[in-house]
Amino acid sequence: MKLGAHVLPSAVFVAPMAGITDRPFRRLARRYGAALAVSEMVSARPELRGSRKSLLRLEHAGEAAPISVQIAGADPAMLADAARHNVERGAEIIDINMGCPAKKVCNVFAGSALLAHEDLVARIVAAVVAAVPAPVTVKIRTGPSPAQRNAVRIARIVEAAGAQMLAIHGRTRACMFEGQAEYETIAEVKSRVRIPVIANGDIATPEDARRVLALTGADGIMIGRAAQGRPWLFREITHYLATGERLPSPQPREIGQVLVEHLDALYDLYGEEQGARVARKHIGWTVRQLPGGEGLRHAVNGMSVAHAQRAAVNDYFERLAA
Repeated sequence: MKLGAHVLPSAVFVAPMAGITDRPFRRLARRYGAALAVSEMVSARPELRGSRKSLLRLEHAGEAAPISVQIAGADPAMLADAARHNVERGAEIIDINMGCPAKKVCNVFAGSALLAHEDLVARIVAAVVAAVPAPVTVKIRTGPSPAQRNAVRIARIVEAAGAQMLAIHGRTRACMFEGQAEYETIAEVKSRVRIPVIANGDIATPEDARRVLALTGADGIMIGRAAQGRPWLFREITHYLATGERLPSPQPREIGQVLVEHLDALYDLYGEEQGARVARKHIGWTVRQLPGGEGLRHAVNGMSVAHAQRAAVNDYFERLAA
């Protein structure tokens, strides 16, 4: 797939997830075959640019190109300025968040709240496209609610305004993450626009990926929650789509090595104290289906010291591999 001047090796992407897709997560996902890893959303508000939270979310040292940064807000001029700011800092793709259903985001009319304001969607995308030379992409849901699925109109609007790719999560704002994703709306969008359409939602296995691509006709897929604790999922899906063959699951030794690498990267990015807190959820996700994983999760949740946490993980995987 081509996106602006960037030729992507596949169309299997990482979905941006607040609090999850930081630099350590993105680097692992890219190494395991994700063709694009969009950053956590960053606010367009200029007064927040210097905050520790924003600076950490915009840390891209050592990441493979292209660097894609997701911006969030509801004011066209402010979003355009945020896009310029991030391109000046090295962003090569700007993604606009119109899909987050979180109340604190929607309460300021950002994220998926924008789907109910089609005229504002048009003004936002046009302003951002005019502001930067980088390709602009948009992430949406299928509409404000099941009774108001307007993704086809939104897709036509963002295409006409100059967006070069559209990712769609197969739920509405009102659905949050409940129920099953539906793909009929994504298929209809794909049939109505010329820009690449990326399907997102409930894709957890290589077979899911192939099924969703067949149902929607989408140009690619975006993986979110299913990749938590499983960065090798991108390798498995890419291989399966190319060959129709399933790769064997990683062995405990590989899983342990990847997790320790992830922990070290978290401690490096956040510092040992905050890094140990952030690491707890990643450890839990990684070992949730492994023997004795619940015991390890419980143990590390009580640890605030990075070296103790790391030692507990090493000890667990050494025993598991033996």
